[in-house]
Amino acid sequence: MASEEKRIAVELSYPIGLAEQVRSAADDAKSFKLECIEVGKYAERLTQMLRTLVRFLTTTPSLYERPIRRVIAEVSKNLDRALTLVRKCKRQSVLRRVVTIVSAADFRKVFGLLESSIGDMRWLLSIFDSENATGIVLSLPPIASNDPILAWVWSYIATLQMAQLTERVEAANELASLVKDTDRNKKIVVEEGGVPPLLKLLKEGASPDAQVAAASALHSLADEQDRVRSIVNELGVQIIVKALGDSPMRVQSQLASLVARMAEHDPLAQEDFARENVIRPLVTILSFETFADDHRDQQLGKQSIHSIVQINKEMEKKSLARPSSRQYSNSSSSSNSHYYYSYYYNAEGSKHRRERENEKPEVKLGLKINCAEALWKLARGSVANSRRITETKGLLCLAKLVEKEEGELRYNCLMTIMEITAAAESNTDLRRAAFRTNSPAAKAVVDQLLRVMGELDSPVLQIPAVKSIGSLARTFPARETRVIGPLVIQLGHTNLDVAAEAAIALGKFASPNNFLRMEHSKTIIEFNGVPNLMRMLRGNERTLVHGLILLCYLALHTSNSEALEQARVLTTLEGVDRNVVGQDPELRELVSKAIYHLNLYCAGAPSQTNTFVP
Repeated sequence: MASEEKRIAVELSYPIGLAEQVRSAADDAKSFKLECIEVGKYAERLTQMLRTLVRFLTTTPSLYERPIRRVIAEVSKNLDRALTLVRKCKRQSVLRRVVTIVSAADFRKVFGLLESSIGDMRWLLSIFDSENATGIVLSLPPIASNDPILAWVWSYIATLQMAQLTERVEAANELASLVKDTDRNKKIVVEEGGVPPLLKLLKEGASPDAQVAAASALHSLADEQDRVRSIVNELGVQIIVKALGDSPMRVQSQLASLVARMAEHDPLAQEDFARENVIRPLVTILSFETFADDHRDQQLGKQSIHSIVQINKEMEKKSLARPSSRQYSNSSSSSNSHYYYSYYYNAEGSKHRRERENEKPEVKLGLKINCAEALWKLARGSVANSRRITETKGLLCLAKLVEKEEGELRYNCLMTIMEITAAAESNTDLRRAAFRTNSPAAKAVVDQLLRVMGELDSPVLQIPAVKSIGSLARTFPARETRVIGPLVIQLGHTNLDVAAEAAIALGKFASPNNFLRMEHSKTIIEFNGVPNLMRMLRGNERTLVHGLILLCYLALHTSNSEALEQARVLTTLEGVDRNVVGQDPELRELVSKAIYHLNLYCAGAPSQTNTFVP
């Protein structure tokens, strides 16, 4: 910062030198003397202002340079024009005076330009004058007369960077309000250097109000990749993660929402947040009070009153002792898992523990909603982040919240599970590590997904649940038929999107890529899936295509099934709309194979064996 101040002070020497030259040239003028004297007065005034600005620069601890550079450039340009005009008024030859014509109109133009420069300098000094400042300066300098937003942004950022805490909070709130209007305002704030002082305000943690104001402004800016990247480039990810770990709940809520937004719009931010291990505090916050009730109920159900008193005393003693790093990182048993979740409440969050206990329920709920959304955006399309969530016992926490909560929190948890299962579908190691058949967390997740599908009449929730089950198709053994039945039922759902997703999910069970495709295909037929599929073919184009794919899989793997023959599947496949099939070569080939197999195995079909040649 000291080198920056020095560099600007050097730049200021140029307009100061110009102003001195204007004064000297005005004294030497022989024509238009009165006008030149007036120009000299303007130059003298500007010289004083420029020197005052230099003194401010040497005494201001935190310098905001953007408006200074713009104003200096404009002042220098106007002084240079004034110098050129005044020099024309020196004693010259008769021929030179005839060729070089100076008029009163030229001076009027220069007077206007110099007055504008004085107005710009007066405004600039007002935002740097800490002794006389009364808050945010909202006056309009001439340089920004065509773009008032620019002047406001300069004033807000200058206040944010150089004023006292109260004014800085007000400036952050004003910036947050300003950038909500248009993308142009957001672009101006970023280009004029608004991100670093906002991050500084967040990092200092001077007050919760200050952190909330800074996080809110950053959240409004972080809705486009380039602007998110500007936050990342200023080391914003590290600042955000550190503040998230040790702040009051309302600050954490705003920060979790900021993490979600940045991860959504920029893959680099998504990777950086994971590298800074933001997933651990998010899961920890999300689990706050989620497991406490279960643990308390278990203890109450098994212990006498005397034992309960003893347990409470032991828990109070444990809360005073901070666990070692090895205990924290290697907690794998159920008891260690509960201890891990209570760690944030009893140790890591001791600074704000009382605030958390007394916080309003809506604040706690909002925090969990935002943390779940952040995990969702971090897991989306990322195998590494999905693995990190499962390694921090996040699956069990998500399953519990899906079971207990409702509304937006439940939806965000389901979307997080959907992204994790999608990552597991594409990565064998993650699938085997996180979704083993004997894994309590995996079993809890599957139980809740089935419950959502069967008990909740909400397509918005059922669709991610169906997708998640489909992504886990390879993890279910042949004997695990409890997941196929509910999916078959969804084939007949009145919402066509749910029905289509159910067909896609069942298609992953019956796909040629699934080792147990034969067994799963038979199970789908046993649960009366064929009639539902036949009805799906009369829906829209999406249900037709995915229903057709699943029907072909069933025909390939269970060609001699009586259910297929009774439903006249062969006739249906032969009569499929050629326009639909013709647009997709793979689907056309799949339908041809299914027809061939049905011709080959279905008894009693007239002339079927002569229709297709192997």
